[in-house]
Amino acid sequence: MKNIKIILLLFIFLLFNIIETKTMAQNIRPIRDNVGFSWYPKEMNLFMSYLNKHNKNEKSFSSKNLVAAISPHDDYLYAGNVYYPLYKLIKTKEVVIFGVTHGTVRRAMNDPKNILILDDYKLWHGPYGNVKVSSLRDKIKKELPRDYYMVSDKAQNIEHSIEALIPFLQYYNRNVKITPIMVTGMSYKRMGKISDDLSKIIIDYIKENKLKLGKDIFFLFSTDADHYGKDFKNALFGEDKAAHKKATNLDKRIAAKTFNGNLTDQRLKKLTAELWPSKSQKPKTLWCGRYTVPFGLLTTSKIIKSLFNKNLKGEVFKYSDTYTEGVIPLKGTHLGLTAPFSLKHWVGFLSAGFYLK
Repeated sequence: MKNIKIILLLFIFLLFNIIETKTMAQNIRPIRDNVGFSWYPKEMNLFMSYLNKHNKNEKSFSSKNLVAAISPHDDYLYAGNVYYPLYKLIKTKEVVIFGVTHGTVRRAMNDPKNILILDDYKLWHGPYGNVKVSSLRDKIKKELPRDYYMVSDKAQNIEHSIEALIPFLQYYNRNVKITPIMVTGMSYKRMGKISDDLSKIIIDYIKENKLKLGKDIFFLFSTDADHYGKDFKNALFGEDKAAHKKATNLDKRIAAKTFNGNLTDQRLKKLTAELWPSKSQKPKTLWCGRYTVPFGLLTTSKIIKSLFNKNLKGEVFKYSDTYTEGVIPLKGTHLGLTAPFSLKHWVGFLSAGFYLK
C-alpha cells in the first residue's frame, strides 16, 4: 500500500512537471528567424568581437541623454556595422520596441489596420536566456482603448522586426525587459489619436516606477529603409549603379532632413507623407517602417514634452545598404542570409539616436 502511494505521488509530480513545462513553452515566443539573427551565446560573442575589432576607427556617438533610437532589422551579416554604433550606447533596464507589420503578417492576418498589435507571451527568446516582457505591456492592455489594439501571438510569431533587436540588447544587458508593440498601417491623424493615449499610459508607468529615461527605460523603432528592385516592384531609377546612387541618396536625404536636429511634428508629418504619399501614389522609397518610425517618434515626443517640456534632438548614426556593405566575412557560425543582394535587389538600413536636450 505504501509503495502504491509513493508511485502515485511520483506520477502526480511527473504529470505536474510535464504540464508546467508545456505551459512555460507556450509562454515563450518562438524564434522566427534562426538564419539572419544570432541565438547562441558563443556565436553572438564572436560576432560582437568582430564588430568591435572592425569598427574601432568609426565615429563614436554620445550615450548621454540618449532616450530613443531607430534600428535596422536586416540580417546581421548585412547590417551588423549599422546596428553596432547604436547598441553599445543602450544599457537600460527595459526597452519599448515598436515593430513593423510586414507583408507576411498582413496576408496571414487579413491585413489589420489602424491598430497596434500586442502579444500574450511572458518571455521571448534571447541568446543569453529568456527575456522577460515588462509589466508595461499589461498596463497598456488594461488602459488603452480596446479599438486601438488587438492581441495576437500569431502575428508576433510571424513578425521578425522586433526579435532582431533582442540579441543586441541582451548582449549589453543580460536582464533587459521588453515591451513589444507592432504598428499597423494608419493615417497620421490616427497615429495622433492612439499616441495620445499610449503616451499617457507610458508616462504613468514611468512616474509610478520612478524610472529615468535613457537609464531605466528606452524607446526603439525598428525599420529597414528602401527595398529596391523589381522583386519589390520598386525600380524607380533603373537597376544600375547610377540608380543605386540615386535611390540611396534619396534615403540619406530623407533621414538627414527628418532625424538630424530638433524633431518637430511638422517633420514627422512630412516623413509620413514622403514614405506613403496617398492611396493613389506610390512612394519613391519603400521603407517597411513607414508607420512604425513616425508613430514611435510621435509617442516618444509626447512623453518627452509632458515630462520635461522639451523636444527630442536627433542624429543619424549610419546609413548603408546590402549592396554597399556586402556580407560580413564571419566564419564558424550559424549566421546566414535570408535574401540575396545585387544592383537589382538590395535593401537600405540606418541607425539614428534621439536625445533629450
